[in-house]
Amino acid sequence: MTYDAVIIGAGPAGMTAALYLLRAGKTALLIEKESIGGQISKSPRLENYPSIASISGMEFANNLYEQVMALGADLEFDEVTSIKKTEEGFELTCAYSTQVGKNVIIATGCHHKTLGLPREEELVGKGISYCATCDGDFFAGEDVVVIGDANTALQYALQLSAKCTKVTVVTLFDKFFADKILVDRLLENPKIEVHMEYSAIEYVGANELEGVKFKHTKTGEEKFFPCKGCFIAIGQQPCNEPFEEFVELDKGFIVVDERMATKTPGIYACGDCRKKNMRQVVTATSDAAIAAMSVVNDLNTK
Repeated sequence: MTYDAVIIGAGPAGMTAALYLLRAGKTALLIEKESIGGQISKSPRLENYPSIASISGMEFANNLYEQVMALGADLEFDEVTSIKKTEEGFELTCAYSTQVGKNVIIATGCHHKTLGLPREEELVGKGISYCATCDGDFFAGEDVVVIGDANTALQYALQLSAKCTKVTVVTLFDKFFADKILVDRLLENPKIEVHMEYSAIEYVGANELEGVKFKHTKTGEEKFFPCKGCFIAIGQQPCNEPFEEFVELDKGFIVVDERMATKTPGIYACGDCRKKNMRQVVTATSDAAIAAMSVVNDLNTK
């Protein structure tokens, strides 16, 4: 079958793109290599999505999944390994199948880089977070740690200082890799304490995070910082290598125009996989609506 659009990724962006395509009377196939929902499905609470006061990430993802499946979406659990341009549109080679679409919407998201310490995944949502914008409110009045030395880490620290009792910023190197204005604001903030050249070695706490243990990279000195929350801001990793022949990449992220169109006609990108300043569920769904309607408009004018 040739679909009007094959959507790579079944997170909030991918499923929202399917929603808009199906409501416009088009056919859509979602290809997901892991599980529906993407990163948000691992979040215990989503509280900054308009009109929804509080919902678990998994419940949000399941609701969206049921909505698009009821409209007639097709879903394949598979991994796209390459794309080839054809007369009909595009042929997508997957690990277990081959799919064909007149258009392609890339919504592969990205992964937060982790420290790789024992129990890190277990403690996500129980003290460990990768997004202060998403989870900062849960730690109001508490002591928190921010790990990282670039713009995002410093922005998180400044944001958290408005609601947390104390913010401890820990860096791996002996300097910041951030804009000077952010560094100046950080160092001037009396609620923020900075410790440089320390590497995290252990998360402390049974069922919930109670603190993080660090070791100095040169002296070997160990420090323990008690905290209720640890925000890890050491970068994000997109998953766009299979598409690099057809899209322009900037540090691994896909460059698109305001229609979410890539440099290749018929291929679009939306959500966290694209180059953008803010990666939130609400911006992912917004991107997806634009990408889907760009596909619909293109199909209707051909």
